[in-house]
Amino acid sequence: MSWEKEKELFYNLIIENDIIGFFKEPLKLKSGRLSYWYVNWRNISEDIFLLDKLTDYIISFVESLGLKPDCFYGVPEGATKLGIITQYKWAKKQPEFTKGVYSLSMGRAKPKQHGDPKDKYYLGFPKGKIIVIEDTLTTGGSLIETIENLQSFKVKIIAVIGLTDRNEIRNDGKSVEEAIKEKKVQFYAMSNAIEMLPRAYQKIKPGKEVAKNIENYFKKYGINEIKLV
Repeated sequence: MSWEKEKELFYNLIIENDIIGFFKEPLKLKSGRLSYWYVNWRNISEDIFLLDKLTDYIISFVESLGLKPDCFYGVPEGATKLGIITQYKWAKKQPEFTKGVYSLSMGRAKPKQHGDPKDKYYLGFPKGKIIVIEDTLTTGGSLIETIENLQSFKVKIIAVIGLTDRNEIRNDGKSVEEAIKEKKVQFYAMSNAIEMLPRAYQKIKPGKEVAKNIENYFKKYGINEIKLV
């Protein structure tokens, strides 16, 4: 099945499992912004059946882009499980799957205070051509830090895959995509807020007041404005 057909199934997975939702009262994000909506992939990352489906979609998306990585690496800690399971499934389906070819890597949330520099940051160092996976992208702070750390070890990052881009402008006036491309890395989002929020709004129907608050939020922080009602 082509990604164009699978994309709709992937979007259904997001809506059916309430990955995107709404707040009556705003919640302060890690970025410090007050948001009336959220993206939370925890419902899927905590369920083995759903995580199996999600990692299949990631692999299908990567194949549709024509990318051929040696290693998937998840941004610690939110995307760690994604990186490990995607890498395992990817390696198993490759014709050259044998001892010593594919590494299984995960990053430490906090570096060790001693040992080899690579071991301080990684449990299993990522080798070859790397795809970095992140679940939700707002300002991309953790992701940019991960990219910079990997590049300090001369790792070749061929792409960053984001499950959902919130389509927001950072405090420096750049989009997450622009900030990533400044690191000489290609960025691809499997879903984004501009497309997903109207679908979630139609399902949940949180009310016109919430819709208006979200529309105002995008006027202030969005790469584009959004219309929900």
